[in-house]
Amino acid sequence: MRRDTFLKSLAALAAAGALPLSAHAASAVKMMLPANPGGGWDSTGRALGKALLESGAASSVTYDNKGGAAGAIGLAQFVNSSKGDPNALMVMGAVMLGGIITGKPPVSLSQATPIARLTSEYNVFVLPANSPFKSMAEVIAQLKKDPGSVKWGGGSRGSTEHIAAAMIAREVGVDPARINYVAFRGGGEAIAAILGGNVTIGGGGYSEMAEYIATKKMTPIAVTSGQRLKNSTVPTLKEQGINVEIGNWRGVYAGPGITAEQRKALTEMVAKAVKSKSWAESLQKNDWTPAWMAGDEFANFVDSEFASLRATMVKAGMV
Repeated sequence: MRRDTFLKSLAALAAAGALPLSAHAASAVKMMLPANPGGGWDSTGRALGKALLESGAASSVTYDNKGGAAGAIGLAQFVNSSKGDPNALMVMGAVMLGGIITGKPPVSLSQATPIARLTSEYNVFVLPANSPFKSMAEVIAQLKKDPGSVKWGGGSRGSTEHIAAAMIAREVGVDPARINYVAFRGGGEAIAAILGGNVTIGGGGYSEMAEYIATKKMTPIAVTSGQRLKNSTVPTLKEQGINVEIGNWRGVYAGPGITAEQRKALTEMVAKAVKSKSWAESLQKNDWTPAWMAGDEFANFVDSEFASLRATMVKAGMV
């Protein structure tokens, strides 16, 4: 076969999807994790990367952790370095929306390309194992007595646990502006602070805290769900007379300026990954709730979430 004929045949096969996935340029995925190692975005991105590989949706996955400012630092790098790149993905979620609202970064999430929502979960508030407090009621009593003496530890300013802390304060009659919230660059740092007893109370995704709760290194005192989580004995805030409910979710975006076909290809890659055995195992291991939503539906969901979160944060006195 002549070389030019062979190359044309190769191109035709690639266009038809008859070649192995590794022949496609988009199979070498570059994953931006806009948080330090050890937190929810990090574990979500690495679980997705593993699923992409094991499902055959990608031939390789590389990771770049860039934590801080509720993901805004990573977002800025992603937007500035991934324009038109059909191989780039970034993990994001509700926390990033809160960070954008409070931090007003120089870049916008709307500059990137929405791909899909992956999971949803609720936050849990925990006490260090050596805490003098035993319940949320005792923490609230101290909060009312001296708001500044209660150190709330969690993710970056604008994270869902930060918003929840402000909402709790407002609900119990404490000025949200007086809460002593200690923001960390990622879940790993927040967990270390809680384990070290450097904060009064900590918050984060239930999956991030689960192993420490199971080994009694942390004491769970409330979840932010409307009803108790499955197979959990941890009471909700509402059960304890605090009318606060707030959820968390995580998804992925692609780089700015990619074509409709490139967006479609990335969406199909991620869809294949989340149907894999590897992803199912990650969902079970981390107690993540699958929450697949893609395309324009996901884009509209993000816009709605942004407006809703902003209204909640305004009401809680955060912005």
